[in-house]
Amino acid sequence: MKTGASRFFKPRGACHLAVALAAVMAVPAQAEDLRAAVAADMPALMELYRDLHANPELSFEEIETAAKLAARLRALGFEVTEGVGKTGVVGVMRNGDGPVVMLRADMDGLPVVEQTGLPYASKRTATPASGVETGVMHACGHDTHMAGWIGAAQLLAERKDQWRGTLVMVGQPAEEIGEGALAMLADGLYTRFPKPDYVLAFHDAAQFPAGMIGYSPGYALANVDSVDVVVPGVGGHGAYPHTTRDPIVLASAIVMKLQTLVSRENSPLEPAVVTVGSFLAGSKHNIIPDEAKLQITVRSYSDENRQRLLDGIARIARGEAIAAGMPEDRMPTVTVADPYTPSTFNTVDFTEQVAASFRARFGPDRVMQVPSVMGGEDFGQFLRASPDDVKSLIFWVGGVPQDQYDRAQRGEITLPSLHSPFWAPDAEKVIATAAEGLAAASLELMPASGG
Repeated sequence: MKTGASRFFKPRGACHLAVALAAVMAVPAQAEDLRAAVAADMPALMELYRDLHANPELSFEEIETAAKLAARLRALGFEVTEGVGKTGVVGVMRNGDGPVVMLRADMDGLPVVEQTGLPYASKRTATPASGVETGVMHACGHDTHMAGWIGAAQLLAERKDQWRGTLVMVGQPAEEIGEGALAMLADGLYTRFPKPDYVLAFHDAAQFPAGMIGYSPGYALANVDSVDVVVPGVGGHGAYPHTTRDPIVLASAIVMKLQTLVSRENSPLEPAVVTVGSFLAGSKHNIIPDEAKLQITVRSYSDENRQRLLDGIARIARGEAIAAGMPEDRMPTVTVADPYTPSTFNTVDFTEQVAASFRARFGPDRVMQVPSVMGGEDFGQFLRASPDDVKSLIFWVGGVPQDQYDRAQRGEITLPSLHSPFWAPDAEKVIATAAEGLAAASLELMPASGG
């Protein structure tokens, strides 16, 4: 494991590992052409996708969405439980002795006003925690995740003669606020239901062409911390600054010093981000305010580096306040949001073997290793909950329509990112690729022969 890797991730027994890897390496594992079956299912899956896209719901409000997914799983023969972790869905299909494979899809939309111009664009509105009514959109592609997930469930339910084990389908709420996976685990996901040996998921990608698959062994996504710093001061008239303790000047010094956490205290070989996204202070030209507020996003991979960055923020805030002459009872307060989104670690050997299987199935031109990103995903909670027993992988499926990708490569356009009101993936290619990939990987992990 590379330097800085967390203690959470430990190797499993060699015997268990050899059996698992042998199963994954048996590519292709099935004689029947999954691709043809996916193509036949696509009209219905696209109908589901358009319905989900037009009717998004915010985090922990996925009532209608969960009901739609639960109904489809029941129709396929799954034992379905709703309301897990508030609005989560769990479907279980037992098919003899064998491994337990969990497939996860996230369900929530974002407080974004859609501007794609699609005929089935969302017109939904809602009021999030901010208290300000907003449009709601699947601007992160969770609608493609759910449709591809249902596609995989259909393929596997129709092929019970080709696998042995237990399939657990998890429709997860509240990924966008980083709380849904933890809520489901706290509600007994690994105790009330079969505990997985393997956990798989995918995410659509806004940086490469639709239908391509990307994977990152090891750390794939980052720890995400939201930090609030309140900087006290002594306010007064802007014409008489000597009678005040200016919190804007102090907060500015903190902002500048924070840059050294990455540039001078962090190893250049260990990725890290400290971004001050908001600086709020004052209300008028000639008034020095009583306080300033900073909102900071902090990104890291290892738990050790995360703690070092957070400790550094608190140290710098206090140190700059002392240098500014602030008394002990007027020190800045630093608050780290809890819960936070932990980094996502793809089990290295498992990831490499599934990637090899994908290359054999989809061709080497469609499957590539990609760099880790500093975005966050709470999928990592499923491995952290049982690091000695679970192998985990989240992979990317490209969503950029080919013509748009080609134009962007020529410098003619700039591609919209995830969370953009303009994000409109080539949903058909995303869903078809993901459904086939998830189903194929599951069939190889749960071979009918027992490995």
